[in-house]
Amino acid sequence: MLTLDNVPLSAYSTMRLGGPARYLADITNRFEIDEAVEWAESKKFPVIMIGNGSNIVWKDEGFDGLVLVNKIKRFEQQSFDQDTSYFTFGAGENWDDVVAKTIRTGFSGLEFLSLIPGTVGASPVQNIGAYGAQLSDYLVTLEAYDIHERKIVILKASDCELGYRTSRFKTSDRNRFLITAITVELHKKTNYKSMYSSLENYFQENKIMQRTPRTVRDAVIAIRSSKLPDPSEVANCGSFFQNPVISKRQLADIMEAYPDLGGWATTMNWEQPDGTVKIAAGALLEYLGFKNYHDEETGMATWKNQSLVLVNEHAKSTQDLLRFKQKITNAVQKKFNIALVQEPELLP
Repeated sequence: MLTLDNVPLSAYSTMRLGGPARYLADITNRFEIDEAVEWAESKKFPVIMIGNGSNIVWKDEGFDGLVLVNKIKRFEQQSFDQDTSYFTFGAGENWDDVVAKTIRTGFSGLEFLSLIPGTVGASPVQNIGAYGAQLSDYLVTLEAYDIHERKIVILKASDCELGYRTSRFKTSDRNRFLITAITVELHKKTNYKSMYSSLENYFQENKIMQRTPRTVRDAVIAIRSSKLPDPSEVANCGSFFQNPVISKRQLADIMEAYPDLGGWATTMNWEQPDGTVKIAAGALLEYLGFKNYHDEETGMATWKNQSLVLVNEHAKSTQDLLRFKQKITNAVQKKFNIALVQEPELLP
């Protein structure tokens, strides 16, 4: 195991901010993890495993421990019948690459999650989702190294406590499990009777009659590309805030108080199984003037086509980012009495 010391972690977050790591090493197979953990324990250092850093932000003080960069590759298909297959992906695989591969094999499901940046290992931590689909709809099992037990374990999807952009891996068992692979169940049969309005509009505007995994993936990629900046070109971590979940009464009060809010807030709210409503945070930010907003004080900005995306234009520190975030959350709290929740994880 090749270990580097005093590595700038700004190179390991697409927001391009953060202090140094005491040590850093690449992991290319699951058997290297035990060696790495044993080495870190001998020096009494904590361990964190990351992917490509597309949904994390490092603190300015960095990490006084060992950062493992997950580069475990794997792509396997196990078919049960003509319609059903299990797919196993290595945690170091690029997420969109494995989505493309499953679609090329003729299987459906992950096309709605196309072009989500990051590695496979990060997908269950955040329970990634888009256009009405989320990983928990397809996840069967997860393979991980359990630091407490010092061994590889298999967890069922039901054991992962997957919720809206959350899981046990970022809450009750944060940093305990180092994910090495996931297995999903996909089918060839499709059901596209009900899709998000933005997808339906794309098909109609482009006169696309066929609804297939390939055409849905193409539509998702086109829409996401038009709204979101490429993190390899523009420093960002995607949507920085979750869509808040509020009561129907609170939504009604907001719409009564601000009838001109309109837009996403009135046409894109999603009723939850418990009777609450998920409202588009982007509409709230746009109403407050935070779309394409450039903050010279912190060097941060919001993206021109999607206000939920915070962009590092010339911020000097993570503290600059957090001050800009606080400016936005304070404004939303004051105006709408809604506490926005940060989506990227702040490490360590």
